[in-house]
Amino acid sequence: MIVINKYKSLIFDCDGVILNSNKIKSDAFRKVLTKFNQNAVNEFITYHKANGGISRYVKFEYFLNNILPRYEKIKINKELLLKQFLEKYSSECKLLLCKSEVTKNLKELRIISGTIPWLIVSGGDQNELIEVFKYKKINSYFNGGIYGSPDKKNIIVQRAIMNRTIKFPALMFGDSKLDYDVAKANDIDFIFVTQWTDLKDYKPYCIENAIKTINSVSEII
Repeated sequence: MIVINKYKSLIFDCDGVILNSNKIKSDAFRKVLTKFNQNAVNEFITYHKANGGISRYVKFEYFLNNILPRYEKIKINKELLLKQFLEKYSSECKLLLCKSEVTKNLKELRIISGTIPWLIVSGGDQNELIEVFKYKKINSYFNGGIYGSPDKKNIIVQRAIMNRTIKFPALMFGDSKLDYDVAKANDIDFIFVTQWTDLKDYKPYCIENAIKTINSVSEII
């Protein structure tokens, strides 16, 4: 059983934890890359799903530098393409994220946990997240801040610890290996949320690392 009132901070990933948006992100990536070799795109989507929590900036750079050259021998302006990718992806995501499902009982959990800091620490674009959370009227729940890329998750967490936004003991909810790594590196308790995760092998991974799992954050109400 998870005793929420023993924690002084709660940290949440966004995609797959607060919002049912992992499939949305995969679909948006496919739309952005639709003109490229589909085998390259399929490999990229596999890479994207296996590396949840990493920012779009890093993923698009990986596509341009490591995947695309093996499938298409063409000269490209990587800087220009990256800019175009990011602009189109952001436009696609905003529209789709505003329609995405919010995890159940979030308001009730906010009430139960009192006034302790809640933080979003996401691989998604920070400005985009703030807009979407305002649209969905859940931004006020996250009184510790809504944070995302281009900063990396570990940098965000370390900064929040330094400025004492994150108070200990703290608990993080995530749905990727990166989320767990960030929590572990910063002595933060961690729970893996399984309902919408893209990580296919999460069960053996969680068993191997003795990670607690829940289907959704609504289970701890």
